[in-house]
Amino acid sequence: WVRARVATVRVKGKSSFVVLREHSLHSVQAVKFKSKEDGGESAAAVAKFFKGLPLESVVDLCGVAVEAQVNSCTQKNVELQIERVYCVSQAAAALPFLMADASRTDADIEASLKTDRPFVRVLQDLRLDHRWLDLRVPAHNATLRIKAAVSRLYREALDRRGFVEIHSPKLIAGESEGGAEVFRTDYFGRRATLAQSPQIYKQMALSADLPGVYEVGPVFRAENSNTNRHLCEFTGLDLEMPIDWHYSEVIHLVHATLEHVFRRLEEDCAAELAVVREMYPSAPPAISSGGPCILHWPEAMQLLADSGVARDPMEDLSTEEERSLGAIVLEKYGTDLFFLDRYPSSVRPWYTMPDADEPQYSNSYDCIFRGQEIGSGAQRCHDPAVLERRLADLGVPAGPLQPYIEAFRHGVPPHGGVGLGLERIVQLYLGLDNIRKATLFARDPARLSP
Repeated sequence: WVRARVATVRVKGKSSFVVLREHSLHSVQAVKFKSKEDGGESAAAVAKFFKGLPLESVVDLCGVAVEAQVNSCTQKNVELQIERVYCVSQAAAALPFLMADASRTDADIEASLKTDRPFVRVLQDLRLDHRWLDLRVPAHNATLRIKAAVSRLYREALDRRGFVEIHSPKLIAGESEGGAEVFRTDYFGRRATLAQSPQIYKQMALSADLPGVYEVGPVFRAENSNTNRHLCEFTGLDLEMPIDWHYSEVIHLVHATLEHVFRRLEEDCAAELAVVREMYPSAPPAISSGGPCILHWPEAMQLLADSGVARDPMEDLSTEEERSLGAIVLEKYGTDLFFLDRYPSSVRPWYTMPDADEPQYSNSYDCIFRGQEIGSGAQRCHDPAVLERRLADLGVPAGPLQPYIEAFRHGVPPHGGVGLGLERIVQLYLGLDNIRKATLFARDPARLSP
């Protein structure tokens, strides 16, 4: 017995050829031919059944597995000879789009435009409006499985190092990152915001003497950015750890964690990666195996200047400058992953520790993968006096942060961490053209449903 969706149906006379799709990634051909035993009566009944059954319906099918050569299915050396079949759930006769159309590559669609029978292009909004259908596309279904594996491997890497997983509040009184890009709501007559990150709570967890903490959880950003790489709600991969001697210890740990995730993805998810790469071509990333590639801010500015990019060296990088720097680093150092270190203090959050000798720079870094930032990190201000000065300088209200500051007055070791974006990692790893393809149901400035 097999329970699966009806992907395609071809009936010739009393002969039926049906492709069944199970859990999006697996397919097998089922057939029924005219039998001398009943004069073709059962074959005619099966043909009539499938002729009247809409595609994407769910069926229970009982059949005998026999050897066959079927190149169009994932099960290439076997097919099912149908004995019985029942409809479990009938799909609508007219679907918003066909799986065959939604599963084509951009290259195939572009090539078809030069013919007299161009393929239909299923647009992004139509896909997102009916995301449950879009996720039946094998490449999109496999993407979510790979995303789950990234989260699992991230946990695995940190669990092995003795980190403790935490689950921080998402309704908070202040702003975890500062600025105006927060979602506000009423909290029994008081103003509350949705957390922009678990930043203050993972730091307070270190004041509680946890040996190192991490979190995999939702992050909310009220950024009116309608781009292919921004979301208003995404999944953060955060960690925080004590520092013994230098904040570069955090960079080395983050690099080792990502190296573990990327290596194991290629090993554990080879089948899923093959499915995605058939629709969205990509290659395994180049990662430096001898430790992290760390680029200091002045060196990065010089590399950009040498390549003809004119910019204010104390301003934050634009998206295009990030991409340019990523291409330079890949050519010069042979790695898709590097850390840009010692950002100007003026462009970093209030909790970032300034450099003791050159306070115009900070003990902070971005993690850049394939020319785009996938996360930011820093040594944090663990000295309450330094922290309060930073809040005052940047105009951030200290009132809602008093419990956070109080946690440091009670003693806390020097510490640092990073916040990574799960969806952006998946997008860049798989070469997806839009981050929404790495989400279950996207939340952006224009989309609150489904």
